[in-house]
Amino acid sequence: MLKYLSVCWMLLLPLGVLAQQGSIKGTIRTPDKAPLELATVGIKGTTIGAKSDAQGQFILQVPANTQLEVVVRYLGYKELTQKVKVATGQTITLAFILEPDPKQLSTVQVQGKRDGDTREQASTTTLDPRLTKKLPSAYGDFNKILVTLPGVSSNNELSSTYSVRGGNYDENLVYVNGIEIYRPFLVSNAQQEGLSFVNPDLVGNIEFSSGGWQPKYGDKLSSVLSIAYKRPTSFGATITGSLTGGALHVENASKNKKISYLLGVRHKNGQYLLQGLQTDGEYKPNFSDAQAYVSIDLGKGPTPTGKTTLGILTSYANNDYLVIPESRVTTFGTRQVPLRLYVGFDGREKMNYSTYQAGLNLAHQFSSNYSSELILSGVSSREREFRDIEAGYRICEMDNTGNFEECQMVLGIGSEFNHARNALLARVLTAESRNTWTINQANELQFGIKAGQEKMEDELDEYGFRDSSDYVLQTYALQSDLNLKTLRYNAYVQHSIDLDSLKTLTYGVRASYWDLNGEWLLSPRVQYSFITRRNPDLSFKAALGVYYQPPFYRELRDFDGVLNPDLKAQRSVHAILGSDYLFKAWDRDFKLTSELYYKHLTNVVPYDIDNVRLRYYAKNNAKAYAAGMDVRVNGEFIKGAESWLSLGLMRTREDVQGDSVNVYGANGDITGRQEQGYIRRPSDQLVNIGVFFQDHLPDNPTIRMYLNLVYGSGLPFGPPRQPEFRNAFSGKSYKRVDIGFSKVLILESDLVEKKKLSLESLWIGLEVLNLIDANNRVSYTYVSDMNGITYAVPNYLTGRRLNLRFVAKF
Repeated sequence: MLKYLSVCWMLLLPLGVLAQQGSIKGTIRTPDKAPLELATVGIKGTTIGAKSDAQGQFILQVPANTQLEVVVRYLGYKELTQKVKVATGQTITLAFILEPDPKQLSTVQVQGKRDGDTREQASTTTLDPRLTKKLPSAYGDFNKILVTLPGVSSNNELSSTYSVRGGNYDENLVYVNGIEIYRPFLVSNAQQEGLSFVNPDLVGNIEFSSGGWQPKYGDKLSSVLSIAYKRPTSFGATITGSLTGGALHVENASKNKKISYLLGVRHKNGQYLLQGLQTDGEYKPNFSDAQAYVSIDLGKGPTPTGKTTLGILTSYANNDYLVIPESRVTTFGTRQVPLRLYVGFDGREKMNYSTYQAGLNLAHQFSSNYSSELILSGVSSREREFRDIEAGYRICEMDNTGNFEECQMVLGIGSEFNHARNALLARVLTAESRNTWTINQANELQFGIKAGQEKMEDELDEYGFRDSSDYVLQTYALQSDLNLKTLRYNAYVQHSIDLDSLKTLTYGVRASYWDLNGEWLLSPRVQYSFITRRNPDLSFKAALGVYYQPPFYRELRDFDGVLNPDLKAQRSVHAILGSDYLFKAWDRDFKLTSELYYKHLTNVVPYDIDNVRLRYYAKNNAKAYAAGMDVRVNGEFIKGAESWLSLGLMRTREDVQGDSVNVYGANGDITGRQEQGYIRRPSDQLVNIGVFFQDHLPDNPTIRMYLNLVYGSGLPFGPPRQPEFRNAFSGKSYKRVDIGFSKVLILESDLVEKKKLSLESLWIGLEVLNLIDANNRVSYTYVSDMNGITYAVPNYLTGRRLNLRFVAKF
């Protein structure tokens, strides 16, 4: 009976508190005025608490007319307390300056866990959004900073796609303010891509998980990228320009801070970089997008309360890609037998897509312990692909005696023709409810439900043929008119419990249903982390869970353009064991993270990859595994500049049913057939290294250097439509070094005030892209000679380029 009354009292208490409440808001900063994000703010003796945002701001709903003690904590800083008393309906503002506490890490403190503390979650990394704008890369793309993390790889500087721990590009979840983001479907070459959806000028917080994530995140096999856009409190703007495009961003808030907005416009022109490709011709790639995020505080009163907020995200992206190829010359082979491919082109290729996306996030704090979000989102993408290209080619064996420009012998001549008239209209609508109930200081329950509708209208009309030695062969032909309309349902529940001040357990389950194949899925997941008592700098974490990826439209469509409505969800079991170690070197803080992981996959849908185009077999006829180790060390190698080094070792294999090959006897006769067993997956990459390093002049920190280094061992490849050679050969490694030098010009505050200038600073940078001028290969073109021998001719990426960049901050 006593237990029942206690539960009733706990449930009814917030109703009484709501009747008489006040608000406490404020900022938390370091002595040098830098904001502290994810600091813990609470009322002593209660379960009322909050975390500070990227600007160090927080807000609490507290009982009125009561003496309260506000407690502020942040790891590595001294705890602060302040006594306050708030009248009914009153909002008071506090400012906390936390002093560093060098002894804090050597003691054990009882404190609430922070959502952003990666020591609590397996395979989770939190990044400083400011670094994404400094990383030297071809287009300043946000996703390029992910490639420097362990377990993440991308062997194409022109693409915003990435693979994680043996997965492919379609296996990554992306959220912006809780709204799931989709990418175009028809893009086949990286040259056709626009920028990634995430605009780095608008980002306030970044959290990336490479496996073992919690049930509240959706159904994919490889990773989750969760982005929170900023909520500005004052005016700010930046203008960015470079040889590859530019961007404009504006942010502001109303006088009473109840309405804030972000606006970002970007333009990318890849013509400068594409001129360095081996195919000469006329390139006209243009990509533009515009995004806006508006946050509205709907609470009563003249000042923001944070009780009811509405977030509105809108986006429009347009991509026009036109190429009129003229000629191509590629040298390959060996030094002893150098070969050269000459190609002459006639025709053109055009790719166009327009994507609209919008989302609403309505959040309400029902009490100090219970909050809820309603998320509505929709996306509409219209894509068109037109291609009519005829290519005549000649293969020559070159003179290896010194004159490499002379064709010694013609090995083969031929021509190819490729035609395409493809159009896709994709529309997705979703509605979702997310809820958080803080039962007490040690227990938190999260649950939600989601429903979505997908409509696809796809017209395929493409074919190709090859004429080699007067023998014409049709290589492929697709013609179909596909329409698909389906409904999906998802739900989740998870419970996080602080077993004590050092141990955290999160467990839960996710369920989903798809009406097309009538499949019910259940995904239990659990995470456990603890900090060792003898050494609070050392922590361990483990995760075990089942992850499904219900097929989306692209997985359903096979090589012949036929949909398989009976295709089932791919299934993966993640097992992860890791540790974090905090240490000091050169009187500065560092963190060493290491993880072992194993993924067991069943119901696998095999696929082939060409450049960035994924082509699925639309069959659940394989099983696979991925196993590896990730290590990352980050900290201030140079004082005041965070850098890191990542190392990933990984092996992934798959066993495809029905991939039997001929078995030959000693005399060369076929004696039977046997299955190949486990072979390399298209994403199998043994070694992956990523480095992001910053430096500056000791006596002038406004002059800086940024280094971005990526290395990946060779990926497998094989000729198309020949199962016996699928992924049978190993490609060359990918090596990329981008370096940038910058100077920041800061205007004196008194000068700005006297002359009423609005320009705050000017950042000027010079970047050397592909510093080592590596000949990286993105794919292969297969041509045959007069004897029927097929050659894999490499398609190279961009060479060394200089890029000028500036950022004007207002």
